[in-house]
Amino acid sequence: MKKVSIGIDNYCLHPLELSPLEMLKWAKENRAEGVQFSGLDLKNAAIADEVYLRELAAYAQENDLYLEWGGGQHIPYDMESWKSKDLFPLNRKAAEQASILGARVVRSCSGGLMRWDDKSPMTETLLREMAESLKAQRQMLRDNNVILALETHFEFTTHELLRLFERCEAEPGDFLGICLDTMNLLTMLEEPLTATQRILPWVVSTHIKDGAVLLNEEGLVTFPAEIGAGVINLQKICHLLALLPEEVNMSIEDHGGNFNLPVFDPLFLPKFPDLTTQEFTRIVRMSLETKKKMDRGELAITKREDWSQICESRIQRDIRTLRQLLHQ
Repeated sequence: MKKVSIGIDNYCLHPLELSPLEMLKWAKENRAEGVQFSGLDLKNAAIADEVYLRELAAYAQENDLYLEWGGGQHIPYDMESWKSKDLFPLNRKAAEQASILGARVVRSCSGGLMRWDDKSPMTETLLREMAESLKAQRQMLRDNNVILALETHFEFTTHELLRLFERCEAEPGDFLGICLDTMNLLTMLEEPLTATQRILPWVVSTHIKDGAVLLNEEGLVTFPAEIGAGVINLQKICHLLALLPEEVNMSIEDHGGNFNLPVFDPLFLPKFPDLTTQEFTRIVRMSLETKKKMDRGELAITKREDWSQICESRIQRDIRTLRQLLHQ
């Protein structure tokens, strides 16, 4: 297996309230090899002018750290009012910032969990409008030499993203790609290894995150887990990513919380028309493994409100464990 770089996403350590430069220094001190800044809060966004970005780029280069940027969006709607939204200036700003940094990737995420709310537009409507919006941004993204990496978030399945890329007349390595979040796939009723194989040629960045899925009376519950403690086959996924012609950085993203999937609701599963019996069966089998681990005390849901107390030590362990997995 060729060498891959293991880093972090800045969201992991959000409770520490580190500036971007402090985040890079934390990464260096804790043997991470780079940072994906998938988003900045208002305070840090305000200081991220060209001078500051060049300072970040210089520090990263001097310390051999990779940089990936964020702040992109791909759903051309306000996610609360569902009014149309022009994404061009927002994505142009993110692309220009990435260009200053020398970063090739801009992570894009617009929100999520639309299928959980009956007031949301139909998935097909969103895909159609997204295709028109993204095609209009193609030359701008190329001019800035960046790829807009759509995260596998709680928005669209890999099946749907592949159809989106086809509508955009895009090719792998051009102006659109995937930020592969390995745990979010579960929440969209996709078995992570299978979904990775589906979308593999498009992956340009990652959120490496272990996780688990539990069956209960309401349906399924998915949640992040410390790397090595969950039921996602991260070792196989990372080995697949290492086979790609261009190096893909392994950016750890870990956090607390859980997500409820009302799969017993007869109106919910039809919203995932590409879900096969075979893949759903694999997810159910993963829930049995999750239950065994929880019964043995090896796995538990971390509450979001508890994350601030454990985030630093857990990310330190995540870095060590991921490195061990990649070298086995």
